[in-house]
Amino acid sequence: MAGNSKRRGAIVKSGTKKGQQVGSGGQRRRGLEGKGPTPKAKDRPYHKAYRAAELADRSAAKRGGKGAGPRKRTSSDAEWIIGRNSVVEALREGVPVNGVYVAEGAERDGRLREAFQIAAEAGISLLEVAKTELDRLTGFNGHQGLAARVPAYEYAHADDLLDAASEAGEPALVVALDHVTDPRNLGAIVRSAAAFGAHGVVIPTNRAAGMTAAAWKTSAGAAARIPVAQTVNMTRQLKAYQDAGCMVVGLDMDGDLSLPELGAPDSLASGPLVVVVGAEGGGLSRLVAETCDQIVSIPMANSVESLNAGVAASVVLYAVAQARA
Repeated sequence: MAGNSKRRGAIVKSGTKKGQQVGSGGQRRRGLEGKGPTPKAKDRPYHKAYRAAELADRSAAKRGGKGAGPRKRTSSDAEWIIGRNSVVEALREGVPVNGVYVAEGAERDGRLREAFQIAAEAGISLLEVAKTELDRLTGFNGHQGLAARVPAYEYAHADDLLDAASEAGEPALVVALDHVTDPRNLGAIVRSAAAFGAHGVVIPTNRAAGMTAAAWKTSAGAAARIPVAQTVNMTRQLKAYQDAGCMVVGLDMDGDLSLPELGAPDSLASGPLVVVVGAEGGGLSRLVAETCDQIVSIPMANSVESLNAGVAASVVLYAVAQARA
């Protein structure tokens, strides 16, 4: 009989007057009660916000609770150092190298023999491949028959550059690049920064050249001797340097301070200094220019409108080095 709860197979749902309903899966209003409010994104283990918060907590713990950003970042993939000078310099400086590749039939000069010797002593694998294969691997045919494959570049934290200056007992000298997009300019600036005693180079994370194979080659291995840091917000980082006691000067042809004044004894160059180099063509962005304490210009002949970013940085760094000497 209908409603006979004692017959075989009948099920009575607690708290209801009727049993399971056809088409409802046995679920009625009480069975569909909510599970409470949806947790916040950062509390859901499979949400990206949860993973970001977890990473920030681990980074903060490693830094003793100072800030939430990771101390180091790495580029997305392994890179190639190409060219004989670049490879030899990297091997001399102990850059971690996964393997050294030489093109078949490459001329055995002193640099190539030195690269072979250092690689053998360090236990680095040495592979001989066809030139066309080396072209394909490096994506460039100007490798001079020698290339080294290195792990993803590990960027320093921007604050570490001041720590390096403090440990050396020297006034800080940092080069900041305002969205320089040519990796060859980046490499040239890194090389000049190392040559003239800078403690590091800072570049933006986005819309700027990174430490690619082209930058490594142009730096002639100098990137192994001087740290390159990344920052998400250049303006904020410059203000942090100012709060730490650094003077921030930007390079622009319409600057109110000439280079000879900057390079004079007992000038701004003698204290902690951050030199900001603008992008190719566009120069300093508005916010960065407004953040700088001084804008410095390089005197030039009327027939020359501006200098390449790498050249301008080299000229100013030389002047600062002379003033400090």
